[in-house]
Amino acid sequence: MHRTETRHVSVEAHRDKVRALLAPLLTEARVERLPLLDALGRGLAADIVAPLDLPPFANSQMDGFAIRSADVPDGGTELRVVAPVPAGASPVELAAGTAAPIMTGAMMPAGADAVVPIEQAVPDSFPVPGEPATVHLPAAAAGTFVRDAGSDIRSGELALGAGTFLGPGQLGLLAAMGYTEVPVRPSLRVLLVTTGDEVVEPGSPLGPGKIFDSNSTLLESAMRQAGLQVTRTGVSADQPDELTELLRRHGPAVDLIVTTGGVSKGAYEVVRQAMADHDVEFGAVAMQPGGPQGIGSFDGVPVLGFPGNPVSCLVSFEMFLRPVLTELIGAPAPRPSVRARLAAPLTSPPGKHQVRRGTLAPDGTVRLEGGAGSHLVHALARSNALVHVPEGTAVLSAGDEVEVWIL
Repeated sequence: MHRTETRHVSVEAHRDKVRALLAPLLTEARVERLPLLDALGRGLAADIVAPLDLPPFANSQMDGFAIRSADVPDGGTELRVVAPVPAGASPVELAAGTAAPIMTGAMMPAGADAVVPIEQAVPDSFPVPGEPATVHLPAAAAGTFVRDAGSDIRSGELALGAGTFLGPGQLGLLAAMGYTEVPVRPSLRVLLVTTGDEVVEPGSPLGPGKIFDSNSTLLESAMRQAGLQVTRTGVSADQPDELTELLRRHGPAVDLIVTTGGVSKGAYEVVRQAMADHDVEFGAVAMQPGGPQGIGSFDGVPVLGFPGNPVSCLVSFEMFLRPVLTELIGAPAPRPSVRARLAAPLTSPPGKHQVRRGTLAPDGTVRLEGGAGSHLVHALARSNALVHVPEGTAVLSAGDEVEVWIL
């Protein structure tokens, strides 16, 4: 049977509840191995240890001449040019008193310990291979323009930790180490249900007292962008029995149910009514917008109940579900968090964590878009950031610093 909290809980406390609700989904059985490119945007499921040194051999950082540094005095000297070393070749040992033309990335010959760039040579061009030639080179200390074996990572070192978000850089590292596939956490399957007698699908006739459903598109796009697999049912009317039947029909095929609307204390709160015989808690989080929240399980399937106003439901996703997914499964990537200066003053309820929408400018200032209202979809569409005003802060002046999450 659902429970109702009478006090406001903090944002952090509710996020802890969401984390505890979803943590059981992380089991050994819920790991899959994917080819590297198919793993883009996923969270790494296990530690990855480097199986070899990177680079695997000492190589040249420049096009130039490989030398023994001891052969060249401070004033420079003339050296006999030997066979060139192209990238991919396995060169012979460099004899004393000689210089080998070497290409960027090519293996350093045994005995060579420095590279002189071609631009510093006289003449500053490579001789024709096979023809006798000499070159005048300046002195170079050992290690100059040489990439040592293992200078990036050593064999046996931790390359990527479990929970790492797999972007292009991480997949590139795995490829450089010879991996063709990687263990990842599967993306969660989410049932998204929007409720409300007043809500109609876009494209339908808009009668008196009706509004078009923006929540489904808003949340589904946010979820898909975060890597979730979304099943969208369309708008569910304010009929508890119909909602219960819908959840029972789709619930067994998903990992998580997310509803929007019907979680406040009004007379027609359909989600509350449908959850009456289930372990779901409804209460208020000390946050504006997005205060009313539901959390629990329906027939064993985790449930999150978000408020019905569009901005409220998106802020709920960004504050609770998205960061918990990042913590637990490594995906999506965390929102970049920066400090920015307010372009104008603001006020905030002192007992709530306020989340305002804003535009972060290149000069490090953030301009608020619209007011604090949870219905301002146009202001949300103009925004590129969420502006955080922590609980206990009632007034901030222009120029004051705030935490900003970049969208």
